[in-house]
Formats: sequence, structure tokens, C-alpha cells
Amino acid sequence: MKEVPQALQIRIIEAAMNQTELLAPAGNYEALTGALSAGADAIYLGGSAFGARAYADNFSQEEICEGIRYAHTLQKKIYLTVNTLVKEWEFPALYQFLIPFYEAGLDAVIVQDLGAFLFIRDHFPGLSLHVSTQMTITGPFGAKLLKSLGASRIVPARELSLLEIITMKRTADIEVETFIHGAMCYCYSGQCLFSSILGGRSGNRGRCAQPCRLPYHVEDGREEYPLSMKDMCTIHLIPKLMDAGIDSFKIEGRMKKPEYAAGVTAIYRKYMNLYTALKQEGKEALYAVSAEDIQKLKSLYLRSSLSEGYYEKHNGRDMITISSPSYNGADESLLQAVRKQYIEKPVRKEVSLSAVFHAGEQAVLTVTDGITTTAVKGDIVDKAKNRPLSEEQVVEQLRKCGGTFFTVADVQITMDPDIFMPVSRLNQLRRDALKAFESLFLWDDAVKERHPLPFEEGSLSDRAAVQKVQSVRKEQEALPSLKGTQLHVLVTQKEQLQAVCHTCLEKRGEAARLYVELALTKDPSVTELFSLYRQAGGGEVYLALPYVSRQTCDSECRQLIELTTQGFIDGCLVRNMEMLSCLLEMNYTGHIVTDSGIYVWNSRSFAVLQKYAEESYLPIELNGKELYTLIQNADIRRPSLQIYGRFPMMVSAGCLQKTSGKCTHVPGYLTLTDRYRKTFPVYHECSSCYNILYNSVPLSLHTLLMNRTFPVSVGRLDFTTETAGETEKVLLYFTALVRGEKKQPFYQDFTTGHYKRGVE
Repeated sequence: MKEVPQALQIRIIEAAMNQTELLAPAGNYEALTGALSAGADAIYLGGSAFGARAYADNFSQEEICEGIRYAHTLQKKIYLTVNTLVKEWEFPALYQFLIPFYEAGLDAVIVQDLGAFLFIRDHFPGLSLHVSTQMTITGPFGAKLLKSLGASRIVPARELSLLEIITMKRTADIEVETFIHGAMCYCYSGQCLFSSILGGRSGNRGRCAQPCRLPYHVEDGREEYPLSMKDMCTIHLIPKLMDAGIDSFKIEGRMKKPEYAAGVTAIYRKYMNLYTALKQEGKEALYAVSAEDIQKLKSLYLRSSLSEGYYEKHNGRDMITISSPSYNGADESLLQAVRKQYIEKPVRKEVSLSAVFHAGEQAVLTVTDGITTTAVKGDIVDKAKNRPLSEEQVVEQLRKCGGTFFTVADVQITMDPDIFMPVSRLNQLRRDALKAFESLFLWDDAVKERHPLPFEEGSLSDRAAVQKVQSVRKEQEALPSLKGTQLHVLVTQKEQLQAVCHTCLEKRGEAARLYVELALTKDPSVTELFSLYRQAGGGEVYLALPYVSRQTCDSECRQLIELTTQGFIDGCLVRNMEMLSCLLEMNYTGHIVTDSGIYVWNSRSFAVLQKYAEESYLPIELNGKELYTLIQNADIRRPSLQIYGRFPMMVSAGCLQKTSGKCTHVPGYLTLTDRYRKTFPVYHECSSCYNILYNSVPLSLHTLLMNRTFPVSVGRLDFTTETAGETEKVLLYFTALVRGEKKQPFYQDFTTGHYKRGVE
């Protein structure tokens, strides 16, 4: 490190005030105390349920409440992760789960599910709501929408550049929390179904099996690890990130050891304080990170190597652990040193005591930390009959703070000679005074009045009601007739669009609505095919908008509005919150449908989206019984479900073309093959610069139409890799099913997804 003046070094300790929050992870209570001792301003942790790290140690109810008391005594904060998708019947459990933490003064919850977000807002007033990175917020439009719903902070997608984050914060005028260190996902968080589909362990429920860390072949290349991201380390970027006005720096790692949480926190605290002090002196150029501290970060936990994430780079081969994604171990001597410094000796709040003992009067003990002060009166002080109480005895008893969050720096005693007070009463006086002092930090006036608003459990949200709905389902006679089921078609290639148009024109196939990928409209002849489709009696034409919308969102909206105004299209399929909010802000007058990636796992989520969209596609991860219950609870009049086609298992800012050294900037497919010789098509969407990894086989829920086992009003056929001929054959097959025929599909390889099994 460059030479820093001694006076400036002294000021570093004081420089932490009023700067960016340092937010540390805690997988257990040791990690919480260690990270706070190391300088964290806040801790995020998970309880026994509803957290996106189901395999972490996690906290008991008692530990969380104790952690809140401890953190608040130190004037720090605790955030609770409620960042999983919530099923219909789980809301009573969520309500009961949150009550003790809410009443204990929990500072905020980090939420993914839209329904849970509104539920917590309505039933736990005054509790801050932070939008999880799992909600995939990628720009200012989405941030503003969530702010209008009650969010106080956004944790945006980790893929955003620093410029995009600055724009989001300034435009939406909301707190922003970003990751600065730790493991990185290859997929946009919240948009990954890879683990879910392959092994039934859903990342949306905190059970990701990390298939991205496994070896694959890209095209015919050698076996590598093209989906495994390097761990993030931004210690060199701290000045830029702090100057950007980011409100909270988040360290990843609730699954990691307490020593990792404490050690990483200590190093980032050191350099955040250093930069603050340097900036106060106008000497920012002196900021530098020592090689020793870089090595410490590597030695605390290292998958293979480090990168600075997406802050200054959109993607690249150097962000991937091509050769090996494995954990390389940690320096045990360093871990032991961190344990001794921060974990075995957790930080305590330093206080000074001042005691007054006058015979015949109540003893008085005052506690202060130099800013906050409280005084407590005890029992009447007696006149000594035999052995008077010495000042040394009083000091000895008052210094005993074991089992509390305090340590006594100084004790001042004013006492008459020849007085007496039993040791038990001295101890009680100390306990009462420290408890009263602690309470000043635990609850402010707003928190004292915290009481959750009532929640009725007799609705269809509990298990008993779910079972009732499922039993009624067997006798249900109100299922729509097959003649009432509409087929909608989504195409991603011009040849598929031509096949659909010609099939409908010849009256052999039925497609009541056509969804066309926005990128296809760059070809002027595509809009001519829209007219051909309408001539065939096909019906409406909708544009399918990008899975991820970022800086080009407003231009894509304007393009959509222009095509709608010209009469080429009737509406759009929206796949992310950024685009949905942008359309609303631009007063889009066409029809809006949200896709399954904007999750509707419960009736509350559906109710939110119903305000903005006319239809919402049902999710892929719920099983048939859960979907049916959702339809009943939400009173969904027009259940829409993808019933055929490959669906995205990953949407990534990473580019396999670039990783494999073959980037052509031309959209198209390449293949990814796993150890079991399963081949996954990967589409490189160059217009918006992201990759879509599709399942190795298409979804096919043809039995829903054959056996009428589900109330499908709209079944969508998604065509991705299919040729024109395959597109025509699939459309004709499902048309026959709708017309009442019962026959098995001509294709052999398919999956029913989660329709039967669902996810935990």
C-alpha cells in the first residue's frame, strides 16, 4: 500500500460514519456475531423457511430475535430473506413465521414473490420491503413500479453495469443494494429452471443443485465448464462504487463459514473506511489495495479465481472458470486468526457507569455510551451494621456484564461511608440498568407499536381448503369443452411463421392467436405475413418481447407502439418487470399478456398483475393440483398454459459464443452437451445480447387435451428449434386434439415438466 500520513491513518477509524452500508451474510449465529464484530453495518439471514438458501444452517426463531437485539444494541440492522416463491396454501405459515421477528424490531425483509411482497406490506405495516435480486429488476422502470407498490430498496440483477445502476438509482429515486463479493450465478437470478427441471431442486425455492458448475461440451469442443462463473471481488472498485451512490454493498455467502463472513467483511470495512478518509482529505489517488489483503480474500474462500463481475463488462470468457469450478480450499491458519479476532471475542457495546449510593435513599445507576444515557433507581441503601461496602466491591460487581451485549469501560462511584447493600441487589441494579439502556436501542416509538394486522386463515389459502378444492375437482363438470379450448402459437423463426400461416390458410390447423418474437420484425416481409395470417382467419397477432430488457427497453417499447398504431399487431407478451413498467409509463394501448417467467404462484401475485395485464401465463414449476387450486383461488377465467415446446431453463448475460471463442454477432443456435449426452440448444439473442438455454426435449402436455384433466382455456405451442415441417406437424396434431381426436403424438422425446411432480 502507498504511504499514507499517520494523521490520516488515525482518522480512518472515524471515517465510517454516514457512508455506504456494508451488508454481510450470516448462515448461523456465529457468522452474525463475527460479521458485526468485523465491521458490518447490517446482516442478512434466513430463518427456518421461505429463504433462498434451504441448505444453509439458517436460524431458529430464538436466534433471529436474539440477533435483532444484539445488532440493534450495536446500532446495526438485520434483514430477513423471504426470497422464494410462495405457494397458495403457504400464506398462513408465512404470517406466523414473520410475527415474532416483526414484533422484535426486524429492520427489513428481502422478497422475491410479488404476492408475498403485497401480503407483507398489508399485514406488517412499517416493515421495510427490499426487492430481492431474484425478482430480476434490470432498470429504472421496474424499480419505479416496485417503489410504487411499497419497496424501499431494490437489489437489482447482478448483471447490470455501474452506469445502469446509477441510472436506476437516480431515475427511480430509491435505495439500491448491489453485490460486491462472492459467488456469481450464470443465469439472471430468478430466471433459472435448470436445476428444477433436471433434478426437481428449484432455485426459486432455495434448493439449487448448481448444474452450472458441471462440465459440458460446447458444440463439438472439448469438455469444459462454460457456465461456471468466477467469484466476484470488487475491492479495487470500491472508490467507483462508493462514488456512484450505491446505498448498500452486499457480500454473498450465507452458505459459507463464519470465518469467511467475518474475514471478508473486515477487509471491505477497512478499504471503505480508507477511501472515505482519503476523500475527506482530497487524496483519493492514494487509494490502493495491498497484495496481502488480496491474498487474504483468496485464502478465505476461492472457487478458482476472481473477477470484478459485470460492473464494467457485459460478458466475457475471462469471467468464466473454464478449466475447473471447484472450491480450492481455504488457509486454515487465516481462518483460525479470523475466528480468534472476531468470533471468539464478539464486539460489545462499550459503556460507562456512574453510581450513587446514599444511606436511606434509593441507589441510582446511570449508563451512557457518550451519546445516549439512561438512569435506573434501585433499592434503598442501608446503613452498615458490621462490614461496610467498599468502593472496590461495588466496582467489581458493576463491571460484571457477562451474558449481555455490553462491556464496561469506566465506573464512577459516589457513595457515603459505612453503607451496605447485598451483592444480589447490586447485581439486580446493574441488570436493570443495562436492560433499560438496551431497550433504548431495540425499539423506537414506531416499533413499540408494531402489531401485525389480522389475517384470516379460513380462506382457500390453507391446506384444508386446498384439499377441498382438489376433491371438488373430481366432480367438476364445468371444465371448458374441447371446442372452447384455444390454441395460441409462438414462433421464433420466419419459417415457422410461414408454416403456421399456410396451415391456417388451408384450414387444417387452428391458431387463435399468434405470438412473434420482436427480433423477427426487423425483416419487413414478416409484417406481410401478419396479414396473411389474418386472412386465414387466424385472429390476433402479438409480439413476444425480450426475456430481459435493459437499456434498449424504451426503444423496444416505441417500436411496439408504432407497430400497434399501424395496425400490424394487437398486443404483446411481456416477460419482465422492466418492460411491463415501461409500457405502462408510455401509456401503451394494446393488449398486455405476461409470460410464465413473471411468476404467478399464488392468487395474490395474480391479483397484482391483473391490474396491469389482461392475461398471465401460469408457471411451469407448479404441479397440476397446485395449478388447479391457483385457478380456483384467483378466479382465473381464462387459464393460459404453455402445453408444448422447449422452455428457457436459463437466460444469461453470458455468451457461449464468446466463451468458446466463436462470437459472430449473428443470432442463432449452438449446442451444449452434458455428461449424459443430453443436448441443450442455446440461442444467442444478439439484439438484446443474452443467451437462452432451452431444455433438451420439448414440454408436451397433450394428455391434458386428450383426457380433459385440466381446465385449459388457452394452450400455447412454442416453436424454437423446430423446422417448418415440424412446426406444421405439431400444430396439426394439437388441432386434432382440440377437435376431439384422441391419439398419441408422433414425437417420442418429450417431458411433462413439473405437471405431475412439482417442486418442494
